[in-house]
Formats: sequence, structure tokens, C-alpha cells
Amino acid sequence: MIALPPVVRMLILAAALLAAAIVLWVVVSIRTDRPVTYEAIEDHFKYGSIGSEPGGSLLAPVGGVLPPYWVFQALPSVCSDRLPGGWASLGFVIEQGKDRPIGVSRRRRLGIDQVGLNCAVCHTGTVRDAPDAAAKIVLGMPAQQLNLEAFVQFVLDCTLDNRLTADAVIGRLPQIGGPSLFERALLRTGLIDRLKLQTLDLRNRMGPILYGGLPEWGRGRVDTFNPYKAIQFNWNLRLLPAHEKLGAADLPSLWNQQPREGMHLHWDGDNDSVDERNLSAALGAGVTPVTVDHDNLKRVRDWIWTLPPPAYPYPVDRALASRGAALYQTHCLDCHADHRFREGVKSGSRVGLVEPLDRIGTDRHRLDSYTFTFAVNQYGLYPDSEYRFTHFRKTNGYANHPLDGIWLRGPYLHNGSVPTLRDLLDPPEQRPAVFYRGYDVFDQARVGFVSNLPSAGGQAFTRFDTSVPGNGNGGHTYGTALADEDKRALVEYMKTF
Repeated sequence: MIALPPVVRMLILAAALLAAAIVLWVVVSIRTDRPVTYEAIEDHFKYGSIGSEPGGSLLAPVGGVLPPYWVFQALPSVCSDRLPGGWASLGFVIEQGKDRPIGVSRRRRLGIDQVGLNCAVCHTGTVRDAPDAAAKIVLGMPAQQLNLEAFVQFVLDCTLDNRLTADAVIGRLPQIGGPSLFERALLRTGLIDRLKLQTLDLRNRMGPILYGGLPEWGRGRVDTFNPYKAIQFNWNLRLLPAHEKLGAADLPSLWNQQPREGMHLHWDGDNDSVDERNLSAALGAGVTPVTVDHDNLKRVRDWIWTLPPPAYPYPVDRALASRGAALYQTHCLDCHADHRFREGVKSGSRVGLVEPLDRIGTDRHRLDSYTFTFAVNQYGLYPDSEYRFTHFRKTNGYANHPLDGIWLRGPYLHNGSVPTLRDLLDPPEQRPAVFYRGYDVFDQARVGFVSNLPSAGGQAFTRFDTSVPGNGNGGHTYGTALADEDKRALVEYMKTF
């Protein structure tokens, strides 16, 4: 055996050590799972991770519906013609000095800075006193200004756009504080190509509901379960009956969850466990049983357990509200309870129960999109785990919910088909047949959001046509026979909830 010179042996050893160090660095980078953390619960709710970022393995990632952080940051610039107003034009709430919209989390996983959606994306909104007033951010209210469907379509389309290349992303990276060397290497060696393949698969699976000619969800609404069918269960949505693919419903509030435990939750009352409802909603945001962050999700759960809605900030005619209180006791209490439900007092015999469809008479499409077969499949999630679902079931109607913070929960009914509380007290044929959704200026007289403008402040709002399937504004005729002055009194009282 020929003895190698000492210098050569040292070079070989150095090369071996360097290779080992590189391998170790790559392994550590890939195995890192570290969310950006926030001490304040409000900041955690707005920006913290619940595990919706992609995970699993680098070559076969699972979960998530968004591209990596640096790609996500580049999208509005790369496809500026598709999104001329940036994220805000889709109704995202943007705080000054923040690198992401509210509702978008950041987490280092698989060696990459990833982003995902969290609870705040659907449960944070803004309200303004007047068109020229500053917007007030309200945590826990429905994100009635958010166009979630248009956001998903933009992310899918821009990711697949030929203009999104590694060079396009790298050319937009900051000089300081950019991605790690490992992530830069991935960007240059196939990350974008792999991302496009994954995105194409996702678009193909969700295509029948996003590009299939169905009525748009519009601002403030989401199809809760059809994306779930495609992403979690890998169902071929093209094979579903047409009526099952129409499930768009209004985004709900997240206040006062403790007294809701045991009530029938979701619009159709398909579950009576707050924790299961939360975990199911997280799955809709891109979480999977593999990627879910139970501890961070529990932080949100514990906070919304007792989170109150903001008090009505405008003048209230107390004498008129007092008269409305008596009317509420007669016409509304039995199904919707009153202020005492927050203390656990059962103040209505039907509150939290499912009202049969033949009695409530509202649009049936959301109910029909949640099927018995779907409920059965939910029981297969989280197998052999304490988190396995056990409370889901198919119902025959819509649930009666408490009305806390009702002033901020418009538009009304499960599909958001009635713009104001005052409109809801009119017979269905007298309710607005067409209105606009997404404006955040508050209507103090009728209680809801101004709904007669197609656009304002550079944003185009959703034209909502109640003749479109899934958008029906019929049913819930309670109180519609009252005199106008009684209706005004009833609305005045509900301002105090």
C-alpha cells in the first residue's frame, strides 16, 4: 500500500470533515421545525403558527396551501397585473411594519421559511365609522371584507405563471435578512419546479369548485367543506353531484366559546365540541394530522374561550332599546338566548339546537353540501389518537346561535344573504335582492355594513345576487309581521349584545 504524503492525508481529512459538516448542516436544516413565536396572545392569534405550513419531508411535503415565505413575498410583484392593489385589495388586513398580512403565519420547516394560514385570516375584520375614518381592527369578528376564494386563485395562478422563476424570486430577495444559504441553494436547484408540480396538483384537485363555473364565494364567505374533500380526502370533486359542490357560507365570529361548549356548532350544527370544531377548521386552513401544532392551537382556543365581543361604540337610544328588550323576549329569546348565556344561564329552550330546514326555511345548499358520507370520513382522521373526531354528524337544518356581538356579524343568515339586521326583519320578498359585500363602513341605522356601493377606496366589492343558487335570502321570517316602530326597537336592543 502506497503511503500518502502528510499534506494529502490532511487535505483528504479536511475534505471528509467538510463533507460531514455539510451533511450535518443539511440534516439539521431539514429537521428544524421552529415557528416564529409571539409572547402576546393577540399577536399569536394574528401571526402565530397552528401548523398549516407544509411538513412531512423535503421530497414529499404534505399540508399547506401556500408557497414558501420568499416565494409568497414575491408573488404580488411578479404578478402585479393579476393583483394591482397587493394583498389589501383582496381584503387582507395589513398592519404597518409587519411583513405579512394578519392571518399568515411563518415557520421554519424542512430547511425553508414557510408560511401558512391561521385562525385570524377568517376571524379578523375592520370597521370604520365613515368613509374617511381610520379602520379599527377587531379580533374575533368575521373577516367580512376578505375574498378568500380570489386569494387562493391568485396564489395558484401566479405560482404556475411562467414569470415565477427562481431568478424572479432571487432577484427580489433583500440584501440583508434574506433566506439561508440552504434555502438559496434550494431555490437554485429545483425548489420552484417542485412547487409548480405540487401547485398544479392542488389546482387540479380543487379546480371543480374554483374554476368550474360555480357561484363565487365572494367577500366574507368560504366553502368550508368542499376544499376539505379535495385536500384531506383526495376525492375527485368532478364526480360529486352538482348540489354538493355549492357550500359557501358566511364566516362566523369566535367570541365567548366557553358557553358554546355542548351547543350545536357550525352553521348546520354538525358538531357540539368546541375543540373538534377548532381542529376541523384548522384542517380547512391547510393543517394536516402530520403537521398540526396542537400547543399553538390550544393557545388560541384558551384565549377565545372567554374573549368578549367589543361593545357597540355608537349612541344607543336607551328608551327604544328597553322597548325592544320586551319584544326580543317574545320573538327571539327562545332560539338565540340573551346576555345571560355568557354566564351559562340557559335562557332559551332551543338555543344551540338545530332548527329543521322545513321550519327555518333558509337556503338549503350549505346543508346539502355536508353529507353523511363526508361525516363518516371525518371519523378516520387522527386515528389511534386522543384527537380523533367523535362528535360530527349529519343534521337536517341550521343551528340556533347566540347573538353576542351581532352588530359586527353582518351580513346575516348562514350564507350572508341579508345585509343588515333591519333587512332581516322584513319579509323575504322585501329584502334586498342584490347588494354589495365587503365594505367596512358601518351602517348605524340598520346595523350592518354599507352595502350599496360596488367599489370604494380602490377596492371592488362582491356583487351579491340572491337569485343565484346558494345565495337565497328566504326563510327566518320571525318578527317580519311586526310594526316598523317595533322592528326599529328590536334592532336598537340588539345593538347592546
